[in-house]
Amino acid sequence: MPFLRFQGFTQPFLKSVASEIIAEFAHMIHIPEQIVKLSLDHAENIANVPPTLEISMFPRSQDKHDAVASAMHSLLSKYGFHQVHIYFILLSPSLYYKEGKPLITIPEATYLESH
Repeated sequence: MPFLRFQGFTQPFLKSVASEIIAEFAHMIHIPEQIVKLSLDHAENIANVPPTLEISMFPRSQDKHDAVASAMHSLLSKYGFHQVHIYFILLSPSLYYKEGKPLITIPEATYLESH
């Protein structure tokens, strides 16, 4: 957790920039890189579908979400992807289950307290 899901990109491109994307994202929200998940979702686009980045994560401040979206846009623009749509799916720790048990707390706080 969190999940970065891409659509409209090629697998070779994402593999070549995955470590850069993960490092930037993890640094911005103060979590270990090892918990950031990145995937390429395949969809059959029918009409007018831009490349997208869906970010599923626990809520942060609006400023933090804005900064993450801006950083991801800048990073992808550097590689020629200027029209990527970026959006967030906000999750609730009490409704996110690992091993059948809700997380209850946001991992960022737990990670920061232990370091």
